[in-house]
Parts: sequence; structure tokens; C-alpha cells
Amino acid sequence: MTTTEHRFLATEKTGEVGALWRRPRGAKLLYVFAHGAGAGMSHVFMESMAERLADRSIATFRFQFPYMEAGRRRPDPPAIVQTTIRNAVTCARKIDSKLPVIAGGKSFGGRLTSLAQAKEPIDGVRGLAFTGFPLHAAGKPSDTRAAHLGEIKIPMLYLQGTRDALANLELMRPVCQRLGRRTRLHIVEGADHGFHVLKRSGRTDDEVLDELANEIRSWGDQIG
Repeated sequence: MTTTEHRFLATEKTGEVGALWRRPRGAKLLYVFAHGAGAGMSHVFMESMAERLADRSIATFRFQFPYMEAGRRRPDPPAIVQTTIRNAVTCARKIDSKLPVIAGGKSFGGRLTSLAQAKEPIDGVRGLAFTGFPLHAAGKPSDTRAAHLGEIKIPMLYLQGTRDALANLELMRPVCQRLGRRTRLHIVEGADHGFHVLKRSGRTDDEVLDELANEIRSWGDQIG
């Protein structure tokens, strides 16, 4: 199995960005997988998750946001990010039009995908999967970033660590409860926002990533 490089037009203003496509033999699902704010599509977390998802018959389409493509540290305005996400989904569906599609991603990428979906449903997307949804800034617990989630009418999966400084579970649990039956919250014991665990936990980071991939596959089977 190989990873192939692609390019697509992110927005008319920003131009093209790069993407990585990985499709295992016998794929059952396609995950359009957006990166976090501080690291791009080739970050070790993104690469490791793509490998594990492939082992579970899930294809992935990772892509750069324009600011990351240009080597800038400051994220693009939300409108540019959301348009890029929509165009990434379009590009991925053109590469393989038969696979059921889910979208989402790591932290910032996942949250902006949810904002795009809440504003206007993304064509062809059956569900959203978030690896570390950033409910609030570190040290500033709040659920105001969840205000738009009630506008989303497709299934959602939230994968959250118990040590995540950007998602207090005392706030996250009620948010997911309010969203109702279309939402699943999976708690990863001992994991922080990057899904790292302490040695004294008795677990390894690799075991945590396997848990994430297993949960995405299980959830995907139900909605695909």
C-alpha cells in the first residue's frame, strides 16, 4: 500500500495546497482528515493514525491548510479554512466516488470542519470524527465553542483524553449529552490533548492510537 500525493485548489485567493491519499485494499470508508493548528498533514500523529486506519480498511485524505502550505504559523481566517475543507472533500470524492465519506480531524482541523458543517452541510459527508475536539483554550474552561454543534444533523464521534487541557470533561460530557443520540463520546483514559499517556499509566502511546483507530472503525461501521 502506498501513499500518493495530490494537489487541489484550496481557495481562489490562496491557491493550491498539497494532500496525501492512502487507500488500503478492500477499503470500506474514507476519512477526510484535517490537521491541527500547529502541525501539518505529515505530523507523526497524522501519519500514525493514517497507517492504523488503513490497517482497519479506512482510506484517508490528509491535506494542508493554506497557511501551513506557505510555512506560516498563524492559521488562516475561518472562511478560508472552511472553504479548504469543502474543497478537500470534493477532491477526495473525485479520487474515489464509491467510498462512504466521513470528515473531521485533529483539534483545530476538526473544530473548523464542524463549523463548516454547521454553516452548510458538506456535500457527501455522512459523519464527523474528532480527535481531541478543542472545546476551550487551555486554562479557560468554557463550552461556548460548542454553540454551533446543535446545528449539525449528521452523526458525530468525539475522541477525548481525560488529561486534555483543551476539553474539560465536566463540560464535554454535558455538551455531548445535549447533542443526543447522533453523538458518541469516547473517553481515552490518561491521554492528553495530543493523546500522549504517562509511563505510570501502564499504557503506551501506540496502544492509545490503536484505541482511537478501533473506535473510528467501529463507529464508521454503524454509519457507513
